[in-house]
Amino acid sequence: MEYVYAALLLHAAGKEINEENLKAVLEAAGITPDEARIKALVAALEGVNIDEVIEKAAMPVAAPVAVAAAPAEAPAEAAQEEEEEEEEEEKEEEALAGLGALFG
Repeated sequence: MEYVYAALLLHAAGKEINEENLKAVLEAAGITPDEARIKALVAALEGVNIDEVIEKAAMPVAAPVAVAAAPAEAPAEAAQEEEEEEEEEEKEEEALAGLGALFG
């Protein structure tokens, strides 16, 4: 995970994400860099728009739940709404899992 953080730090600083810069950041943090992991990360990030990926991965802010919105709501409707929310969460988790594959 520290390799991804190093890449994000370089990106935030406006520096090029390359093997030399990643190694320098990791060493500055007191981490012994693994050349193979650095090369794999640089290769995985090649051609990736990091700003776009971060924007897509940002978790949406949950809307506040109405506490006493509809006391006469049928239990079947509530179950259906819960099911829809679970499906949405699963889709978000799948998208985030794909993002994780980019950063090794």
